[in-house]
Amino acid sequence: MKNILLLDGYNLIYRARYSGMNKGNHSTIFNFFRGIRPLVEKFNPDVAYFVLEGKPVKRLNLDPNYKGQRVYNDKDDFNRQRNEIISTIKEFFPFVVVKHNDFECDDIINHLATIDHKNDNVTIISSDTDFIQSVNSNVKLYNPVRKEYIKGKEYDYVSWKSLVGDKSDNIEGFKGIGNKKALKLLSESNKLSEFLSIEENKTKFDKNRFMIRFHTLEKEEIKNISYSYLKELPNWLRLKEVFQSYEFSSLTNKEKSWNNFINTFKNLERNIENVS
Repeated sequence: MKNILLLDGYNLIYRARYSGMNKGNHSTIFNFFRGIRPLVEKFNPDVAYFVLEGKPVKRLNLDPNYKGQRVYNDKDDFNRQRNEIISTIKEFFPFVVVKHNDFECDDIINHLATIDHKNDNVTIISSDTDFIQSVNSNVKLYNPVRKEYIKGKEYDYVSWKSLVGDKSDNIEGFKGIGNKKALKLLSESNKLSEFLSIEENKTKFDKNRFMIRFHTLEKEEIKNISYSYLKELPNWLRLKEVFQSYEFSSLTNKEKSWNNFINTFKNLERNIENVS
């Protein structure tokens, strides 16, 4: 069994945007790479995937307002920094960068965890609790903000969330149903059946489940997952020069600090030729 690390790319980048040190025009870049090292060091994976966001085509087809309440801004030059993080990972780090243009990162991570690596030890790194859906005996979810593992639920998480809704994704729950009432409905199948016997409730519930649950990819959709990774050993010297141009002195000025940084990725570097 391999140790597989699945990194929720945009989740980690947004985390870097709002945490850590202020490094001027490169704050998000610095915070990201300073934060990625301890995660790789902690889990020491054989293979690490860095999964990027695609467009949630199926969810948007059902509800064009999906995530429509989110307000995006570029006041801190975030878009440039995000793109530089991704290009730096692709050019220098022994990660497998994965994306499907028509699926969200969550769906692809779940596919990697429960299908492609169903017989491996998998750790998902994300603060997104939706990955509770993926947790099983082989798949763990680690929250890098709380620095702890998130356990699976004894109840049907997707049905629970379909009842209470998800404000972060603009998915409306049922009026008057909070956590306690939702859990009670799920614990009493006759009560849930009675609730869903009302056509309006059933329609909304089924729609919410479709929006919340991870989607299974068909064969043709699987073929359109893109994978990119280094075809040769990382050029750490060139990366050091890039970081020096950003004035990331705490990473590059002392030889010991720099060696500690790059040595963290040696196991991934050794396994890069075996990535498929």
